[in-house]
Amino acid sequence: MTDGMTGRYARVRAAVIGTGLIGGSVLLRLADAGLDVVGWDPDPATRERAQRRGVLAPATIEQAVADRDVVFLCGPLPTLPHTLARVAELTGPGCVLTDVGSTKVEVTETADRLGLSDRFVPGHPMAGAESAGLTAATPTLLAGAAWVLCPAPGAAMAAFRWLTGLLVELFGARVVPMSAPAHDSVAALASHVPHLLAGALAGATQRAPLRDAVLALAAGSFSDGTRVAGTPAERTANMLLGNRDRVLHELAEVRAFLDGLAAALRADDAETLIARYTEARAARSALLDRRFTGQSRRFAVDGDQDAELAWLRGLGGAGGHLTGCQVDPDAVSYAAWLPVAG
Repeated sequence: MTDGMTGRYARVRAAVIGTGLIGGSVLLRLADAGLDVVGWDPDPATRERAQRRGVLAPATIEQAVADRDVVFLCGPLPTLPHTLARVAELTGPGCVLTDVGSTKVEVTETADRLGLSDRFVPGHPMAGAESAGLTAATPTLLAGAAWVLCPAPGAAMAAFRWLTGLLVELFGARVVPMSAPAHDSVAALASHVPHLLAGALAGATQRAPLRDAVLALAAGSFSDGTRVAGTPAERTANMLLGNRDRVLHELAEVRAFLDGLAAALRADDAETLIARYTEARAARSALLDRRFTGQSRRFAVDGDQDAELAWLRGLGGAGGHLTGCQVDPDAVSYAAWLPVAG
């Protein structure tokens, strides 16, 4: 990432709708890169804060999205379908739309119903913080983040390619291509269930008779395990309810593993406890010591999109990500990293 963009995205005109933690961080990064960017938030005080940070923040959403090349939809999860419909009415067919919501199926279905699948690319940057609002936003929050994008066949593929290049170039994003249902299933275990577990541990501690003594002894395991319990409660509830069925399914799997640990503990079964924790440690070790191999693919711009889409989704499903996307008159070239099995 470099400030003062001089490449193919230097003249991009962008808007960010909803300037809380994530939206505000998108806004500040685009501004730092020297793009023509405006932000809009329904809260006048938030718009004033954006102005004080040197970013244009007009009074109306109509002013914000006028003549834009790309609009990032960053409001609360339940508002995204309505905001998508509104912004679509106010922008031309050449304006790429994307969102940053933590679930993808509902907003994707909304886009399909509205006939926006040719220019709406569902997205989700995997980053955040315990704090909320524009005051907590930073231009570096999303630097190098895994950023899910959901490619689709047809005209939407051109929007996906363009947006992939923008996110890689401006944010250093690791773009993870997935279908909307695959994203919601993976996010349930990677992000949403951990919020439930953190809330349960922190909540049980809050109710404990010796709460203050527990907190006095709490070290890294407690602090790390409860960190996301500090997320604003409304935001967590929106996320969990937005992906309820998948979260409940994955929670049942976690509960089954936990029940196995509890059963072994009751039975004084050290062998089973060791085996279970050895299994769990393998996942933790894989997270901390992931190794990748480079891969590149080239597809004809107007060629077999089914093959391109299958490769993209397969890459994301295998834990890989894109680090580049170059579109030439006849071909699109992808640079990617794929995890090494081991």
